[in-house]
Amino acid sequence: MVKNGILNEPVLILNVNFEPLHVCNIKRALSLILSGKAEIVLNGRGVIRSSTAEFEAPSVIKLGYMIRRPRPRVALSKREVLRRDNYTCQYCGRRVRFMTIDHVVPRRQGGGHSWQNLVAACPSCNRKKGGKRPEEANMLLHRLPVEPSPTAVYRFSHHLQHHQEWVQFVEGW
Repeated sequence: MVKNGILNEPVLILNVNFEPLHVCNIKRALSLILSGKAEIVLNGRGVIRSSTAEFEAPSVIKLGYMIRRPRPRVALSKREVLRRDNYTCQYCGRRVRFMTIDHVVPRRQGGGHSWQNLVAACPSCNRKKGGKRPEEANMLLHRLPVEPSPTAVYRFSHHLQHHQEWVQFVEGW
């Protein structure tokens, strides 16, 4: 009997040139392997047995064909802004349980909703700054906000904590 839990374990998908592309589950990875579209690079989980067959449970697979795609960008979201700023208030430097997002230049003063205008802020600093610019509120940013570089380490870092065997495939991209 196959436990459904193992079929949902993450699998790293590599391009032909070993560039990390995506993370899928074992069920999807096995369908790519059985259809001949991918091959197992690293089996880190043993085997999955059915009543008639036995399959390796992959940890890393490589596609058999090249996927050409534009360089990925990190999607602008509250989670990604907080992650970029390391869950630290960019005005006072504190890490609090509940962080807010602050527009450096308030939207009513022409500030956009962009990577260069959003920072993580603790609620007290966000209230103190209010609808003013940092200079007007006499508050300085610890570092200027920029769009994060979508490196493979950045994109897959939350998986690397539990899957150290992926590090060799992710670093350097």
